Amino acid sequence: MKTVLEIHGLSKQFGKQPILQDLNLSVKEGDIYGLIGKNGAGKTTLIKIITQLLSADYGTISLFSSQGYKECTKALSRVGSVIESPVAHNHLTAYQNLKYYCTIRHIPNADQVIQETLKYVGLSDTGRKVFRDFSLGMKQRLGIAIALLSKPDFLILDEPINGLDPIGIKEFRQMIQRLNQELGMTILISSHILSELYLVANRFGILDQGKIIREISKAEFETLNEDYIVLKTSEKEKASQILKDKVRLEFKVVNSDNEIHIFSHEQDVKRILKELTLADVAVDEIYYARQNLEEYFTQLVK
Repeated sequence: MKTVLEIHGLSKQFGKQPILQDLNLSVKEGDIYGLIGKNGAGKTTLIKIITQLLSADYGTISLFSSQGYKECTKALSRVGSVIESPVAHNHLTAYQNLKYYCTIRHIPNADQVIQETLKYVGLSDTGRKVFRDFSLGMKQRLGIAIALLSKPDFLILDEPINGLDPIGIKEFRQMIQRLNQELGMTILISSHILSELYLVANRFGILDQGKIIREISKAEFETLNEDYIVLKTSEKEKASQILKDKVRLEFKVVNSDNEIHIFSHEQDVKRILKELTLADVAVDEIYYARQNLEEYFTQLVK
């Protein structure tokens, strides 16, 4: 599989504050790559360096196997991006904004391209409504439309679902999947909303303190993912002793909500309940669960 983006040893600091430190990252052709990190982890800085809005202090970036800065600059013609917020003119309609960008980019058959792009992002019916009157979801979709005008092979989106309502998030997710599956577009999405990122991405890079501390595919995550039983009881100490002495299963006491995580399989629930009942331990809840991406991320960064 071809590599679309390859980063080695990337470092960047502002003044004496390090933002990125010896960062390595790889995005393969066809990926929807989820760049995960807390606010302030360096996601936007990294994306700005990839798109040459900022320069790195050290390290190398290769787009589509480019060699050196000049080749990488040329390869950017195959990249579309929406960084921080869409850059559109408040007094223009969706069509007029796209017409403006077609003109400055010298895109042929502009009217046809604009109509196709508006349809693809779901903005065909906005009529004379101008950008300033758009909802946040409409603004995000127009930003993506502007990025799609040149039919990029690689699309980079920085925190695209911030502030969207549930319907807007679902529509965004469906659009991203269509771009990937129907047009074969490789996509990098940065976000701290992990539950939504998990639904759309097939690979993840976890960014913490300026470094990619783990790259993992969704398939690998699901293989490594630990199944566990959640036990909620007001008698944590007594329950923990029973689990240790009688049930002999690995467990972890979670501070919030009087919760214990027991690392075992679903069929052990009856055995656990039996031993706790015999010991007269009050059980509030017990159920089977799987670790989600947010929990995995939290454990890694801690």
